[in-house]
Amino acid sequence: MEQALWYLFAGTRGGENRARIVRVLSERPRNANQIAEAMDVDYNTVRHHLEMLTEHDVVETGGNDYGKLYFLTDRFERHREEFEEILEHV
Repeated sequence: MEQALWYLFAGTRGGENRARIVRVLSERPRNANQIAEAMDVDYNTVRHHLEMLTEHDVVETGGNDYGKLYFLTDRFERHREEFEEILEHV
């Protein structure tokens, strides 16, 4: 998981937005539109980053396709300290 976190948040251009998504979801679960509004970022940009975060088991979904909520995974929560350390380095 640590390698995936380095890749997602430090190894690519979108790392800052992905970190912001994690911060927003740390407050409470939200759907993609709510995340986009909270971050003042284009909806399609958020969807792209959510797909990457889902693919690497950082976030998971609940509910049906329309308005489905995104949650941080238990696996990510177990590695949250590593996430915070990575953000200190970027």
